[in-house]
Amino acid sequence: MGLNRRTFLQKAGWGLAALGVSETVLSLLGDKSLAVPLLERYFQVLAQPGGRKLALLVGINEYPRTTALAGCVTDVELQRELLIHRFGFQANDIVTLTNSQATRETIETTFIEHLTKQAEAGDVVVFHFSGYGSQVQMPQQDETVASAVRWQNSFVPVDGILPTKGEPAANDFLAETLALLLRSLKTDQVTTVLDTSHTQAVNILKGSLKVRSSSRQPALAPNPDELAFREQLVQRLKASSKPWKSLDKSMQMPGLVLTAAGSSQPATEAQWNGFSAGLFTYALTQHLWQATAATSVQISVSCATGMINQFAGNDQQPQLTGQKSQNSLLAYYLSPNPPLGADGVVRGIEENGKVAQLWLAGLPAPVLEHYSPNSVLELLDGESLILPPSPPENSSATDNPAQPVPKSVQLQLRSKDGLTAKARILSGNGGEKVQPQVGQLVRERIRVLPRNLGLTVALDTHLERIERVDATSAFASIPSVSSVVVAGEQATDYVFGRGKKQATETSEPKFKGGYGLFSLARNPIPNSLGEEAEAVKSAVNRLNPKFKTLLAMKWLRLTANEGSSRLGMRASLEMIAPETKTIIQRETWRTSVGFATNKTKKNASNTSPSVGSATMPKLPIGSRVQYRVENYSDRPLYFMVLGLESSGGAIAFYQQLPSPEGLESEQNPPLISGAIKPGETLILPQPSASFNWMIPGPVGVAEIQLICSPSPFKGAIAALEAAMRPKGEGERVGDLFNPLEVTRAILQDLHQASNITPDKLGIGSDVYALDVNAWATLSFNYQVVS
Repeated sequence: MGLNRRTFLQKAGWGLAALGVSETVLSLLGDKSLAVPLLERYFQVLAQPGGRKLALLVGINEYPRTTALAGCVTDVELQRELLIHRFGFQANDIVTLTNSQATRETIETTFIEHLTKQAEAGDVVVFHFSGYGSQVQMPQQDETVASAVRWQNSFVPVDGILPTKGEPAANDFLAETLALLLRSLKTDQVTTVLDTSHTQAVNILKGSLKVRSSSRQPALAPNPDELAFREQLVQRLKASSKPWKSLDKSMQMPGLVLTAAGSSQPATEAQWNGFSAGLFTYALTQHLWQATAATSVQISVSCATGMINQFAGNDQQPQLTGQKSQNSLLAYYLSPNPPLGADGVVRGIEENGKVAQLWLAGLPAPVLEHYSPNSVLELLDGESLILPPSPPENSSATDNPAQPVPKSVQLQLRSKDGLTAKARILSGNGGEKVQPQVGQLVRERIRVLPRNLGLTVALDTHLERIERVDATSAFASIPSVSSVVVAGEQATDYVFGRGKKQATETSEPKFKGGYGLFSLARNPIPNSLGEEAEAVKSAVNRLNPKFKTLLAMKWLRLTANEGSSRLGMRASLEMIAPETKTIIQRETWRTSVGFATNKTKKNASNTSPSVGSATMPKLPIGSRVQYRVENYSDRPLYFMVLGLESSGGAIAFYQQLPSPEGLESEQNPPLISGAIKPGETLILPQPSASFNWMIPGPVGVAEIQLICSPSPFKGAIAALEAAMRPKGEGERVGDLFNPLEVTRAILQDLHQASNITPDKLGIGSDVYALDVNAWATLSFNYQVVS
């Protein structure tokens, strides 16, 4: 069947836009150092598998005889929607097994029938498991595994415990069985995603997160039926044309294997308003919704790790193993289509075509949780991705707008329930009414957030009843805290409890020491723990300044939009001593092609949106760093840099005017609203600056936010002027003593820069309305090490 002109242009535009192959890039062909890597990635996209795409997704919440999980079935839905709408899987080629369906025998039989018997060479296969993990003691003499493994990781099916007269017997799905099943596939292009863990969990609830490790004692022997099935797989493989090789101790699986946590770490799931999900599955799939065609699987896992660290700290570090050359491999061995990313999809049309049902799993979970009615999204039309004609070299950006004018249809949010929403269909640019189609992708345009946002604090379940009563009463007088809940029952931001865990002979841990704040994974918030004799009410009042700082950081995280911003910028965190290397690189993905002028884009480097391994980047105490910020938009970009050091204190980057020559003043010179011109790169601090940006202790996690806008941050600069800050002139990094006031001023500046009148959206004065054309926030999370 032939292609009409519209379809051809869409596909051609998507293909070229995937890697920015515009006239600008093609003009670089004379410079092989720039052109060749880009075109190699482009041709990798063109040569991606054209065969069948098969998936088996398993998620189990409802385990009998043990504490139920809540997010595993959601994980399956997250993967299914992603594979269909971003990677082109057919719905009937995806089999899901959830809850009572996911018995050991059914999982193994379905794997053979759906994957082994159907997948051919060159096909793409995905296997996903979300549920409890455990361990099983294996027979001492086992010829299948080289140097027999005493304890083997296992996946707990819904019938993982067999009722017996004596000690319950395990009926687990062994890691070795999975490895053998994966070997039985005819294709090498297989991705395995395991959102589970195998360390025994004394308590399923860890702070306010649920751990996906079974709390039962590891089984002393596997089910004989499982061993018999495993032997059948071994004999089939030996009889096949594939060369047989015993499994090694690592149980190395073919293809790419993505695991939610390290071998001795817990995998966890979190609860947000309206839904629960595995931290890893949500972070991974959310990033892949927004990913571009040039995004490798390593970058995807690295970006997912950044989100997980905000919830679980260093306790959960995803792992990527398998095939070599991970730096160039695409997730699922496929390029997402279209290549510029999306934030959701239309799942249905109702009310006679006036309302669209949306799936919004492309938004970061914290943002989605607070996404308010009247937020606006636009339908993604393939024609809007086609690159505009290149402007003449001597023309200005105003004469030749870099951004094409798409035939956009906007959708205004009316209500939201977890991951789904209903939106009113607005008219297109020309005023015509356009009917969305089921399966059509949507992208964020205007983010509406409530101004009255506060922190939700959970009370640790180990607190005594009288302690919880006193804490609830004390929190009523803390303006930054909007609600107090019991840990594990509702979505929360932080946990309030006692500090030190005391080892006991029983399975139930006891906590002693002073009161303090903890992350959702129950890691202490730096400098929040008090003395053991401190009263509950005194502790809550003592923490009032800490709550302001943490609320400010919550606000800053809600501005994160590197996946949806339309401002063309890139920034990197670089170590310059004791060695020189790039630690983290971030970029606004939707402006990497099509929205920058030729002149400015030529000055931007051709690199991926992120660099580094799949684990959290590390910086040693005392190392010197700098930020390199590139502006490849067609407008000047003003910037703010602020965040949290590993000590838990808020800091800000200042630029101050020099004092008049010959005059001394006890007051600080006024601050500058720093800006980067179009096509230019700015280093912070500048090499000529009188100070060095040093990484202080202690060991811990630091988080820095870089916020840019075409409009000056007048309110934020005024708020900074009102705060105590280091004396002197030039550039400085200093303590931020009023982080909440500065953060609110930043939000107000962005709200004003968006210039959205209330009557336009029907919004009130109790919200911020932020246009994705008006700002970009890039996050830099790293671990400070000794």
